[in-house]
This record gives sequence, C-alpha cells and structure tokens, in this order.
Amino acid sequence: MRKLFLFLLFSLFLVGCATQQPRITLESEKLDLGEVVNGEVISRDVSVFNEGEAPLVVDAVSTSCGCTKATLEPMTILAGGVGILHLQFDSGAHGPELTGELMRQVFIASNDPQRPEVVVEVSANVLARLDD
Repeated sequence: MRKLFLFLLFSLFLVGCATQQPRITLESEKLDLGEVVNGEVISRDVSVFNEGEAPLVVDAVSTSCGCTKATLEPMTILAGGVGILHLQFDSGAHGPELTGELMRQVFIASNDPQRPEVVVEVSANVLARLDD
C-alpha cells in the first residue's frame, strides 16, 4: 500500500511539472505614438511579463517594416519575471513625402504554447516637416 501511495504521489508530481508552462503578457499590445513630424525618431519601452510557471524563451523579435526596430532584454524571462521590449520608430525612413496615419507591427515569437506569436501594433500620424 505504501509503494502504491508513493507511486501515485510521484506521478502527480511529474504531471504537475509537465504542465508548468510560460505565459507571455504585455503591458500593451497597441502603442499609439500620436502625431510625429516626418524625420523624428521615437523610442518607447513596453514591459513583457512571464505570468507562467516556466521560463519564457523568446526565439525572435521582428518588425513589419525597416522603419521600426525592436529588441527585447532579456530574451529569456524567468517565471514571474519581466523583460523590456525596446521600440524605435523612424518616421522619416520612407522619405520626407510620407505623411498620414500608419501602422507597423512588432512580432514576438516565444515558447508560450498558448500564444507562440504576439503582435504589438505601433501607430502614428506622420505630419509634414515644418521646413517644407
């Protein structure tokens, strides 16, 4: 009987360990930069949380356009921990004639089984340069 009890207890422990997973959440998945004069470079930081019970490993951070750069520090976030997504948007990257509303995306790929890719939408209203 004692061996059966120990076996069941050990089995429950293994099942509990196997179900521990990372869980990515972000401070915000929509970032509105507001009005930006063409040529300005805007930087923002967004907190990335691991609300799971296992380390969150980020495989890649990429963007939808060369005008937007993004990096995450650290790329592995321990359970209950936080990282910082550093975003930089260059409103003049497409030339001085680009104006109006636009939206770019930042993609975060991780080992979160429920959300293997998270998308942050970055929007801005690009205004004409004052010297034009």
